[in-house]
Amino acid sequence: MKDVLATVKSNYAIAENIYMMTLTLSESVGEIHGGQFVNLSTGDNSQLLRRPLGVMKAEGDDVTVCYQLKGEGTRNLAKAEKGQKLKVLLPLGNGFNLGDKRNVAVIGGGVGIFPLIATVREYCGDKNFYSYIGFRNKNAVCLTDELEKSKKLTVVTDDGSYGKKGNAVDAYLDDAENIKADLIIACGPPVMLKVLKQKLTARGINTPCLVSLEERMGCGVGACLVCVCKKHDGENARVCKDGPVFDINEVEL
Repeated sequence: MKDVLATVKSNYAIAENIYMMTLTLSESVGEIHGGQFVNLSTGDNSQLLRRPLGVMKAEGDDVTVCYQLKGEGTRNLAKAEKGQKLKVLLPLGNGFNLGDKRNVAVIGGGVGIFPLIATVREYCGDKNFYSYIGFRNKNAVCLTDELEKSKKLTVVTDDGSYGKKGNAVDAYLDDAENIKADLIIACGPPVMLKVLKQKLTARGINTPCLVSLEERMGCGVGACLVCVCKKHDGENARVCKDGPVFDINEVEL
């Protein structure tokens, strides 16, 4: 983990209210794994808190993140121009460790696809990926080309305006018997992960499942305790430090 100065290489909209920014780091920070994130300054000195953003791509000294416009901080990020300098702390958190699993189901919802893309890119040489990705509508669809490395890619939308009508969880469950995955990785809105857990249990699917949680964060290194989540053993976990990737049966959703 290093706090470095980065130069904005590019920053532009890729879908409705979704931006992609590529940063060139001033020095090496070592390996970055799918599921890890960065804490990025907004470019406005009046905003002390940085924004936690999942890594979508890491190539050499370039790191690409994607973000959704939600508040003043992300809107300031959207104004960042090529050549602008931003402070960034990275890599943070624990990523997806696929171990010796061979056939991996990827379930992503909306902006949750970004860390999943990084994971597919990292492991695509020796894993078979079956990706099920859901968006709100066609205006929110983005970066599906990054998942074409998958053995199978299914894209759905809530309203059916792109691909089939449906959600990512059901798209996977409809195909679960055909692909026989030995691992599931997922990231998306909390309600999506909760439904995923409920439906896996209801259908008696015991396939190991790793989920990347989304929580509000302050420091990004486990000191401020803003991002605490509950574990089933009654203990608390810091999403930024102990996660953001957890076994789905380890945490309350």
